[in-house]
Amino acid sequence: MKKLFALIVILACSAGGYWFVSRPMTQAPAVTFSTLTGQQLALSELRGKVVLVKFWATSCVTCVAQMPGNIENFIKYHDKGFEIVAVAMQYDPANYVVNFVETRKIPFTVALDTMGQAARAFGDVKLTPTAFLIDKQGKILKRYVGEYDKTEFQATLEKALAG
Repeated sequence: MKKLFALIVILACSAGGYWFVSRPMTQAPAVTFSTLTGQQLALSELRGKVVLVKFWATSCVTCVAQMPGNIENFIKYHDKGFEIVAVAMQYDPANYVVNFVETRKIPFTVALDTMGQAARAFGDVKLTPTAFLIDKQGKILKRYVGEYDKTEFQATLEKALAG
């Protein structure tokens, strides 16, 4: 009985894994971000680059803890075609975001989602951090919620940059 159950679990996982690998990737939504510098940046303008769209908040402990790693990845891979758009959640006060970016010298694009439109476009994001890795053709490769494996992320990023 245990062997039969184990076989069923293995087959179910294999089928589920196959579905995940073989299903078509989802196109990233057509959104325009309002950057801290007051510019409008359409996600489509970044086509041809690999983009991490990261929803975060200054009050999110995990988000703050991940920022140094985001900065390192941006510096390491930016010249190879990697961009980050860090989208501050609707509830995050703009002055907190500006202070955070200035004091930590964030080198990548930071946007304010004051109306929550970007979060809704990406599937009504509520949890932070939530990030989407988007390939050069504008398709979502992977969604990350909370903590993630940094080695796996870099391997996925490097593969996307090479493609």
